[in-house]
Amino acid sequence: MRLPRWAGTLAVKAAAFITVMCCALAALLGVLVHVSVTDQTVGQARDQALSRLTDATTAYQAGDALRPGAGVDPEGLPAPLRALAMAGQRGTMVATHRGHPTMWAAGPADAGRALAVEVDYSQQAGTIAGLDRAILWSSVLAIGATLLVGAFAVTRVTRRLHGTAQVARRISAGDLDARVDDPRTRDPIRPQDEVAAVAAALDSMASSLQSKLLSEQRFTADVAHELRTPLTGLHAAAELLPPGRPTELVRDRVAALRTLTEDLLEISRLDTGRERLELDTEELGALAERVVRASGTDAEVRVVRDARAETDRRRIERVLGNLVANAHKHGRAPVEVTVEAAADGPVVTVRDHGDGYPEYLVRHGPQRFRTEGGAKGHGLGLTIAVGQAEVLGARLTFANALDGGAVATLTLPQAPAQAQTHAQPQTQAPQADTPTGEGQTRHT
Repeated sequence: MRLPRWAGTLAVKAAAFITVMCCALAALLGVLVHVSVTDQTVGQARDQALSRLTDATTAYQAGDALRPGAGVDPEGLPAPLRALAMAGQRGTMVATHRGHPTMWAAGPADAGRALAVEVDYSQQAGTIAGLDRAILWSSVLAIGATLLVGAFAVTRVTRRLHGTAQVARRISAGDLDARVDDPRTRDPIRPQDEVAAVAAALDSMASSLQSKLLSEQRFTADVAHELRTPLTGLHAAAELLPPGRPTELVRDRVAALRTLTEDLLEISRLDTGRERLELDTEELGALAERVVRASGTDAEVRVVRDARAETDRRRIERVLGNLVANAHKHGRAPVEVTVEAAADGPVVTVRDHGDGYPEYLVRHGPQRFRTEGGAKGHGLGLTIAVGQAEVLGARLTFANALDGGAVATLTLPQAPAQAQTHAQPQTQAPQADTPTGEGQTRHT
């Protein structure tokens, strides 16, 4: 049986531990008190019964009349106690007689008979029963009060832990300005608990990470900006070279450097998170056809059900252009671009029939300057596509088809007018990833 998610929380575990410990402690104390009081009460009743038995024995031997409650072989005398008396010994025993608890004391009389006395044990039994009830109710109240106090204390700790976890998730999502800012960490003289230590460590890590990322972004932007000026002059100088194979090689490398520089500038702008959208309503089928024509490839556009999207045309063309170029460069024909209207928003899929994406890319997404298998490129095309998709509020996922080939799926946000037409929004099922085979050469 699978337990619900809340059953594994720290608050539930702490409450269960407190409850078990309180119950064990209450049971132990209750048993000790019960045994102690019972022994004392039974001992007093036994002494009283034996004292009366001594008086009855003296009167019986003197031939005097016995007092009420004493007699020879009386009715109701427990058989074990009768056997003990007939064996010549004295003893006591608690038993129920005429519907009431009774303390019996018996000893030998004569001619194999037993002399016994009975003492009403109802008051003592009632006292012990009342004590047991008091122990039970006091234990319940003590456990309840302990649970309330413990739950309050644990809830305060878990609330702080939840806040720390939320800040950690915000940092993972890219909000590097998020901080826990626990009040206990502001005053160095104030004692800090473990939660405050974790919060301080997380804030310190976030500040260090933010500083390093900002330095990296500034470095990337500065390098790209500084390269643009000499590359412009180098491009102009390459245009003046006489025609020939060496000139073509120089111009090709200059163009590659200019492309790399522009990509670095675009990535630095995306890293700042300050990009702004220029929204307009676009027909995705026609937009996909324009992207394919501009790419100069033989990719096929298939419109299952055309969709309109309120989006930034320049950015979505950039995303689709990079996906098509990547599929054409690293995959194998045919390259297919499919447009379809789905319940959770328009979907554009770019698929080729090559060896598929590398496993690291399917699991973690594209990474800058990471390529495998000796393929050409800098790993920036798909990185830019992911960044532009995030600016659009879209979701770009990468997977490998079951029958081979790489599949990139761009899911655009649903327009407000379209969202109202769906009474029950559906969630797109995640695409199954198939491990790529050996010798894959798919790279960004």
